[in-house]
Amino acid sequence: MSTTRIIGIGNADRGDDAVGPTVIRMLAQAPPEGVVLHTARTDMLALIDTWRAEDQVFLVDAVAPAGSPGRVVRIDASRTPVATELDSFVSSHGFSVAGAIELARALGRLPARLLVYGIEGAGFEPGAPLSPAVSRALPQLVSYLQADCIACTRPH
Repeated sequence: MSTTRIIGIGNADRGDDAVGPTVIRMLAQAPPEGVVLHTARTDMLALIDTWRAEDQVFLVDAVAPAGSPGRVVRIDASRTPVATELDSFVSSHGFSVAGAIELARALGRLPARLLVYGIEGAGFEPGAPLSPAVSRALPQLVSYLQADCIACTRPH
C-alpha cells in the first residue's frame, strides 16, 4: 500500500534553510488527510530509507540565492535525473538532495512519485530567522503541497 509523505529538509537554525522544517510545522497544524510528515536535517542518504518504491513523496528544501528570494520551484524527480536541476538547492547537508535522489534511482529505490519543492532563500546565517521574502512565500508553497496531496490521496 502506498503512503504519501512530505519531508521537510533543512536546519531550523540557519535562516532560510529552515524552509523544510517550517513547512512541516505549518502542515502539522492541519495535516492533509492520509499524509505522513517527516523532517530531515542533514543525513540525505537516510531519505532513501524513509520512503518505499510505491510511495508518493514530496521533498521541501531551500534554494540558493539567485536574485529572486521567495521564488517557489517545483521539480518532478520521478521521471528524469535531477542533478543539474537541483544544483541550486542549498546543501548544509553532507550528501546533497540530488545525490540521494540519483542514488535511489540507481538502486531502484526511487518512490513512485517524487516531487521536489524549493523556495529561493536570501540568507542562511546561523541563528538568523526566515527572511521576509521566504516567509511571504510559505503560504503559496503550502497551498501547492496541499493540492498535490489531495490529488495523490484521492481514490482513483
